Amino acid sequence: MSTILGLDIGTEYVKAVLAKQGKKGALEILGVGKAKQQEGNMHAGAIADIPAVVTVCEEALSTAEEQAHERAETTVVGIAGELVKGNTTTVNYQRQNPNKPITEAEMNEIIKKVQEKSGDVARQMIALETGNENVEIRLINSAIVSLTIDGYKIMNPVGFKGSEVVIQFYTAFAPLIHVAAIEKVCAELNLDLLTVAVEPFAVCRACLGDDPDSSFSGVVMDIGGGTTDIAVIDDGGVEGTKMFSIGGRSFTRQIAESLGVDFDNAEELKLDYDSGNLDDHVKARVETALSRNLSVWLTGVQVALEEFDNIGSLPRNVMLCGGGASLSLIQETLAVSDWYTNLPFARRPVIHLIDIAELPNLVLGPHVLDHSFATALGLLRVGVDTLAGAPEENKLKAKLAKLLSN
Repeated sequence: MSTILGLDIGTEYVKAVLAKQGKKGALEILGVGKAKQQEGNMHAGAIADIPAVVTVCEEALSTAEEQAHERAETTVVGIAGELVKGNTTTVNYQRQNPNKPITEAEMNEIIKKVQEKSGDVARQMIALETGNENVEIRLINSAIVSLTIDGYKIMNPVGFKGSEVVIQFYTAFAPLIHVAAIEKVCAELNLDLLTVAVEPFAVCRACLGDDPDSSFSGVVMDIGGGTTDIAVIDDGGVEGTKMFSIGGRSFTRQIAESLGVDFDNAEELKLDYDSGNLDDHVKARVETALSRNLSVWLTGVQVALEEFDNIGSLPRNVMLCGGGASLSLIQETLAVSDWYTNLPFARRPVIHLIDIAELPNLVLGPHVLDHSFATALGLLRVGVDTLAGAPEENKLKAKLAKLLSN
């Protein structure tokens, strides 16, 4: 199995994780690297300064490769930002001849139509937000959430008979300019780019592991430096992904503005808030600033979750990851406040940080990774999915097995 690099180019940090697939589908972590971004390198989760980002990626990659004593053979890079649109579409397809077995060609045609329909919706949304009707977009990820024939859930429909095929299909699109920036970074680093993956989708893959029959459900909140990415997993399927441009740096800027300090000092104050290194007066002022920004952030969470109107009830299991999730005030507010009452939760959600050690099919070895590495680990899982389907790209069975097509 070739060595795979998961490259998470975040607003605050670049994280690089090298791994290879071991026994029974487990991912064996070989090396880990992390390097801090400069403030102007990223904007709203997307690359803003290619040469600067290349330099930071090179630092993180060098550390990971030194630990692994190996070079990356293939690379999966995450993509995020408000203009990345991921939605689940339900399609009801009535077959003209229900007594004829379903063929690969028939299913490929259905999938093609769903992707085209979803692309039109994404293009309209991005055009509305950017004011550019001619914006070019690219399909990033697509995954079958569920598939039924005449009401019966099927894993692989080829060979089955029936009259009504109902498919729930997740698709994610991003502006071509964002994808091209990632491709340029990889070219400058001499990395073989296997695929680009929507970051919250990747975190979902990390949670699901390699079990195609997983019934796992949960809400993933990836709180990065520039954006918050939210995904919903229901009964082992990714229902959709939403993103908004409020992350850890907005909390830092609020502290800087409220206390009249520069950004770097504000970042130190934010970190010291949880470490107990602030006196009571300063801590109270920092908490006031954080709370002011937190109310805006919670509104973003509520709006994002309201858009998941294709499922009856949201899962209670709410999992946090990303560097911004380290802020205790976010965890406490989600755990005890009434932010969820107007959302379709059956009961109060259970809030917790993703425990990397509990993610399925991982062999960490001596590497101790916190919740901020969940995205990079998910990118590795997407890489395994993609490689698993590579030998038979044109086969529907491969598309269903790997859940991901590009």
